[in-house]
Amino acid sequence: MADALLEIEGVSKRFGGVIASDAISLTVPKGELHAVIGPNGAGKTTLIAQLAGEITPNAGRIRFDGLDVTALPVDRRSQLGLARSFQITSLFLDFTALDNVALAVQAHAGHSFRFWRNARREPQLRDPARAALARVGLAGRADVIVSKLSHGEHRQLEIAMALATSPRMLLLDEPTAGMGPEESARMVKTLRELKGELTILLIEHDMEAVFALADRITVLVYGRIIASGAPEAIRANAEVREAYLGEQEAAHG
Repeated sequence: MADALLEIEGVSKRFGGVIASDAISLTVPKGELHAVIGPNGAGKTTLIAQLAGEITPNAGRIRFDGLDVTALPVDRRSQLGLARSFQITSLFLDFTALDNVALAVQAHAGHSFRFWRNARREPQLRDPARAALARVGLAGRADVIVSKLSHGEHRQLEIAMALATSPRMLLLDEPTAGMGPEESARMVKTLRELKGELTILLIEHDMEAVFALADRITVLVYGRIIASGAPEAIRANAEVREAYLGEQEAAHG
């Protein structure tokens, strides 16, 4: 595909006798929000970890903007513009939201965390950090200590930290997990605003969020793609309904 930003070709990963990724092939064009759904144990997080560079596949190829990144480490993929939210899993709880994002800017520029005091003063770190906070709706919370922020605000902050690295593509793993309806709605609004500006691959269990946001949806079951297409086609697909959506409907019925 000429406008493909991410191309996954025959990616396979085994953990002992368990096939977590079974010859997965998928293309994500520039500007698309592509959701990957599936029941627990489908291999969704393993797939995103392989795309981020945290896990190396046993077979297959991953290309980002035409470049083979299959063997590249996380930091090299990040430099190319591929960012995973929650790859910086521990927020600095005693620092402000702005400090945390400024540190992400600093780390992406290749500086050591031990110079964090500079991050509190340097405009070249603070300005992009403020801009990233504004993009996720946290402009008014910049100077709040992170331990005082809500769970939903933590997730938004993690996305701001990913945005601060000037990514071309975001890999998002369950961004609404653990959120109440109000926080979840706020996250969907944030992602809708980012959609189109960035290419996004979204793993999400909340079907309401998925169908509200996705241009295309891919369904994984036991590490294998059983369907991939427009949201309406996925919703109408009998195999998908049996494997996954029916289970969701039963859980929420």
